[in-house]
Amino acid sequence: MRQPENTTTQATALTNHDRKPIHIPGSIQPHGVLLALSTQLEILQVSNNTQEHLGKEPEDLLGKPLSYLLEAQQIETVKQCLGKKIGSPNVFRVSINTLHRQRDFDAIAHRTEEAVILELEPTDSKSEVSFLDFHALAGEAIAKMQRTSNLIEFLDVVAQEVQKIIGFDRVMVYKFDQSGAGSVVSEVKREDLSPYLGLHYPATDIPAQARELYTRCFLRFLPDLTAEPVNLVPTANPTTHQPLDLSYSLLRSFDSCCAEYHQNMGVKALLVISLIQEQKLWGLIACHHLTPKYISYEVLKMCEFLGQIVSSELAHKISYSEWNYKVKLKSLQSDFLESISQADNFIDALIKPEIRLLDLVSATGAAVCLDNEITLVGATPNIHEVRALIEWADVQVSDNLFSTDSLPKLYPEALVFKDTASGLLLLRISKVRRYYILWFRPEVIQTVNWAGNPNESIQAQADGSLSLSPRKSFEQWQETVRLTSLPWETCELESAIALSNAIVGIVLSKADELAKINLELERSNRELASFAYAASHDLKEPLRGIYNFSTVLLEDYAQVLDDDGIECLQTVVSLSVRMETLINALLRLSQLGQAQLREQATDLNELVTQVIEVFRASRQDSALVDIRIPRPLPTVQCDRVLVNEVFSNLLGNAFKYNDKPQQWVEIGYFSQEAWGAGETRGQGDKGIRGENLKQVFPFVPNSPCPQVLLPNPQSLIFYIRDNGIGIPQHHLETIFRLFKRLHSQEKYGGGAGAGLAIVKKIVELHNGQIWVESTVGVGSIFYFTLE
Repeated sequence: MRQPENTTTQATALTNHDRKPIHIPGSIQPHGVLLALSTQLEILQVSNNTQEHLGKEPEDLLGKPLSYLLEAQQIETVKQCLGKKIGSPNVFRVSINTLHRQRDFDAIAHRTEEAVILELEPTDSKSEVSFLDFHALAGEAIAKMQRTSNLIEFLDVVAQEVQKIIGFDRVMVYKFDQSGAGSVVSEVKREDLSPYLGLHYPATDIPAQARELYTRCFLRFLPDLTAEPVNLVPTANPTTHQPLDLSYSLLRSFDSCCAEYHQNMGVKALLVISLIQEQKLWGLIACHHLTPKYISYEVLKMCEFLGQIVSSELAHKISYSEWNYKVKLKSLQSDFLESISQADNFIDALIKPEIRLLDLVSATGAAVCLDNEITLVGATPNIHEVRALIEWADVQVSDNLFSTDSLPKLYPEALVFKDTASGLLLLRISKVRRYYILWFRPEVIQTVNWAGNPNESIQAQADGSLSLSPRKSFEQWQETVRLTSLPWETCELESAIALSNAIVGIVLSKADELAKINLELERSNRELASFAYAASHDLKEPLRGIYNFSTVLLEDYAQVLDDDGIECLQTVVSLSVRMETLINALLRLSQLGQAQLREQATDLNELVTQVIEVFRASRQDSALVDIRIPRPLPTVQCDRVLVNEVFSNLLGNAFKYNDKPQQWVEIGYFSQEAWGAGETRGQGDKGIRGENLKQVFPFVPNSPCPQVLLPNPQSLIFYIRDNGIGIPQHHLETIFRLFKRLHSQEKYGGGAGAGLAIVKKIVELHNGQIWVESTVGVGSIFYFTLE
C-alpha cells in the first residue's frame, strides 16, 4: 500500500516525533505500583501512588530493602530475574498489609540494564491462575484456526476469539506494509459502531519507535486512557542519573499524543497484541473499548499466549503460500531455460509459446530487444513507443534490473499507453549491446479508503516547522490512485534476475556461460530448499514455546484446573505435536532438495528384506500380513538409504490404508519393453503374463501409465500393489503434493500427508518417475523408476 502524496513528502520532517523516547516516560498508569530496585534489591525509585495502594508514602520506601515489603520466599522469586535475559518476567502473587487491610497483588518482576523493576497490580482474584475462559481460548479457538482454509478466514477467526475472551467493543487485526503504513484486514465490532475494516492508516499513526516496542513487547494494555499518569520518585535513577527504562513495563504510561488519538476515536481502553513473523512485526491485534475497562493479569497472559499461537500459525500459512508461488515460478523457470538452451533460434525460444515468458513474472505483455530487433508479446505499447522507452532507459536506468509500478510518473510519455504499461520490469542482459527484456502490467485504478484524511495529521507551526497532531476525524476518506499497476513481488524480480544470469551464455555464445546456467539453477533450487528449511526451522522456536508453556501449565497448575481446563491444555499439547510433525516433514523435504546422491550397487532383495523386518517389528499384527515378492528383485545403482525410505513409505501406506480382513501387498518389477511382450508380472496363485494382466489387475489400463513417457524403453519399472481402499480417480494427480491428505486426521492412523511427496522427491533425485493407478475398493499400484 502506498502513502498519500502529501504525507509521504511531509513525514520526512517528523523525525523528532519518531525519536520521541516513549520507553522512558518517567511515569506509569495509576492502576498499579512500580518499584525500581538495585541489584541488591534496595528500593531506588517508586511511583508516587504508594500511599493509595500500599498505605506507605514514597519517602518511607526509598532506600529500604525489599524485605520491608515482601517475605523471604517472594524476594527469592524477584532475585531470579537477575539470572534471566532482559525483559523476561517472573510472576507471582503477594499479600501486603496496608493501613486498613491486607491486599492481594499480582507481582511482575523483570530486569533492565540498570535495575530490577517490580510492578504490583491489585487483584480481587484469590486463585493464582484463572482458567474460566481457557477452554474457549486454547481448545475451541485453536481448532477453529486449524480448520480455516486461507489467511483472511484465519484472521477473522482470530478477531472473533479474542473478542469472546476480553469482551471489548471492537477487535481488529491490523497489518503493516513495508513502509510502516497499515490497514485493517479483519474486524469484529459492536453493531452500532462504524466499520474500520478495509481502512488504511499512514505510518505516522504508529511511529517507528512504537512499532519497535511492539516488536519487543508482545502486549500493551491501557485500561483507562483518561487517567492521569503517576510520576516516579525520584524522576531519575539515583545510580545512573538517567530516566528509568520502562520498555518491558506493563504499567508504562502512555504518550499524550496516543491518548488524544484514541480519544478522538471515542476509545477509552486499549489492548494491543503483537503478531510477529520471522522476528519482525507483521501486524497487531488492536482492541478498543469505549469506556474504561480493566482486565485481570491472568486474562492478559491468556491473550499473550493466544498471540503466540496466532503468530506461529500465521507464519506457517504465509510461508506455505509463498512457498507454493515460488515453486510455481521455479518450475516455469526451469522448463523455460531448458527449452532456451536447446533452441536454435533464441527469439523463438523466448516467445513461443508466449505465455511462458509472461508467466515467469506474472506480466500481461513483454518486449524482447536484441539490438535493433524488437519482438512484442501480449498486450504492449506499439513498436515505436517501446523503442522510445528503451532509449529513455539507456540514459536513465543504470541497474541491470529496474522495476516500477508507476511508469508514467517517471516517464511522462508513458501516459498514452498507461492501459498496457503503467508497470514496467526491465531486465538488461548486456551492457555492451542493447539486449533487453521488458515486461508490462496495465494500470489498475484503486480507491484507497483512509481512516480520516491522513494529511490532517501534519500541521505547520508558526516558525515553519512541521509537527504531528492526532486527527479529529476517522470517517472514511477516499483517495483514488491512478497511473499505477499491481506491484512487482520480490520473488518475481528474483525470477527475472535468474533468467538474465541463465541466458547470458546463450546470447553471447560463450561455452563457460552455458555452464553457469546449471549452476544458477542449482543455486536457485538450493535457495528454495533453504527457504523451506529456514521457514520450518523458524516455526519450531515459537512452537516449542507453546508446547513448553502448555506442559508447564499441566505440570505445575493441574491442581487448580478443572477437567475442562486440563483437557483443553492437553489439546494444545496435542496440536503442538501435530504441527511439529508437519514442520519436520517440510524440513525433511527441504533437506532432500540439498541432498547429494551416494549411489552404489544395491541388491534390492536385501534392502526390501530389511524394510519388511522393520515393518513387522513395528506391527503387532504383522503375522497376519501377506507380503508377496513373485520373483527376485534386481541389483540397481541407487542411493541405498533414500531408496529404503521409498519402499518403507509405500509399504507402510499399503497396509495403513487397507480395511480388508486379509491384507496383502505385492512387490515386483518389469521392463517397459517387456510390458507389451507378455512378461510375467504377478504371482498370486500362478504366474500372470501380459495378456492375462487385466484378469488380475482389472483396474489397470493396457499400459502402465499412458501419460508417462520413459526415455529408456528398457527401464525397469518397480511396482507395489495392494488390495487396500483405493484412491478416487480425481485425486491421482494430487496425492504427491506436500501435506495432501484424502482423509481426516482421525482416520487411518493420522499422519502429516508428506510421505508421498518425499517419495516423489527421492525418485526424481534418481532421474526417475512415479505414478499410480487405482480403483476405489479394489486396490492400488504405485509404479516408479530409478534411472
